[in-house]
Amino acid sequence: MQHIQSAIQIIPLEHYVIVSIALFSIGLLGVLFRRNTIIILMCIELMFNSVNLLITAFAAYHSDPAGQVFVFFIMIVAAAEVAVGLSILVMMKRNIDSVDINLLNRLKW
Repeated sequence: MQHIQSAIQIIPLEHYVIVSIALFSIGLLGVLFRRNTIIILMCIELMFNSVNLLITAFAAYHSDPAGQVFVFFIMIVAAAEVAVGLSILVMMKRNIDSVDINLLNRLKW
């Protein structure tokens, strides 16, 4: 724990905020402008990880372990999102032979 606190004291909190904003922005742009389902899922994961980085940095900066527990639950939600997303992706590939998000309306019953 002492090693983490010394690293936080060396790297200012503003640097973590800047990196987190940059990662979240890259993920958001990828979700908004890309049409490939795999890339969209990867960008959503990038957005989750940027939030995790920010919460972990604030938790370590304030010496509060509750933030790290919250990050653990966010990672569980991200794993569930990947499982559901990949199953939808397999269903898309099997039914319409494409992973283009614009063709998703063809999956109606």
